[in-house]
Amino acid sequence: MAWITKQSGTMRIARREEPYFTPAMKREMTSKVLPRYETRLACTMPGLHLIQHEYGWVPAQAMEELAEFLGVSPAEVLDCASFYEEYWLKPKGKHLIGVCRSIACEFCGQPEVTEAIKAKLAIDVGETTEDGRFTLIELECLGACGGGPAMLVDETLHENVKPGVVGAILDSVKDDGHH
Repeated sequence: MAWITKQSGTMRIARREEPYFTPAMKREMTSKVLPRYETRLACTMPGLHLIQHEYGWVPAQAMEELAEFLGVSPAEVLDCASFYEEYWLKPKGKHLIGVCRSIACEFCGQPEVTEAIKAKLAIDVGETTEDGRFTLIELECLGACGGGPAMLVDETLHENVKPGVVGAILDSVKDDGHH
């Protein structure tokens, strides 16, 4: 079997003049984070969280800037960011839709709910709508097994979701973050 590879060594990343990892972030890392950890490498996750909290995702340039600040290789920061599902390495929609794909939800109809969302938004799992409003992901477990199938829209849990109500749930989402 052939391995699929990518030319990481020659890839170009989008850059902007203004740094993502700002002086304020550096001050916060220096005063609050670095003293708590034995090594600078151990501060990678808190640094990634700072960046993601500010921008909603972690741009490649920001990872390079964090690596320089910590004195570690960019590859070590990328390894951390790409290993954990909590970090977004590309922009996501204003609203995040997470469908539980645990075995309990799957037995209760999760595949049909996911298909209804995909049809309503014309996107696949892992994609964002063209207008940037919604990103659809599947989550391993929402801890709502008694109410499966379950989905999370932003921070609102919906239980016992049926494909026929998906449209109404998504239509109720307001761009002010409340629905």
